[in-house]
Amino acid sequence: MTYVIAQPCVDIKDKACIDECPVDCIYEGERSLYIHPDECVDCGACEPVCPVEAIYYEDDVPEQWAEYYKANVEFFDELGSPGGAAKMGMIPLDHPIIAALPPQA
Repeated sequence: MTYVIAQPCVDIKDKACIDECPVDCIYEGERSLYIHPDECVDCGACEPVCPVEAIYYEDDVPEQWAEYYKANVEFFDELGSPGGAAKMGMIPLDHPIIAALPPQA
């Protein structure tokens, strides 16, 4: 099981969650942050610090954002498991679900 970052993060990317993550598993794409499903240890430290309430345990993602589980998992299909977001920096891509969204306010 893992945590998922959903639509409220798109174009916001507050990054408070990155500071709280003890295992450095929250990666930055162009428009959104993504939690690596294999690196996440399910501690939940990221969820309460998100100011836009974009982080959910995978079983608790609201129905309207269910596809964000797929986006968080598939974002890492080509990247694999880099073993830490800090060394990667901003990755200049997004999952197609996120890339296709109109700009968020």
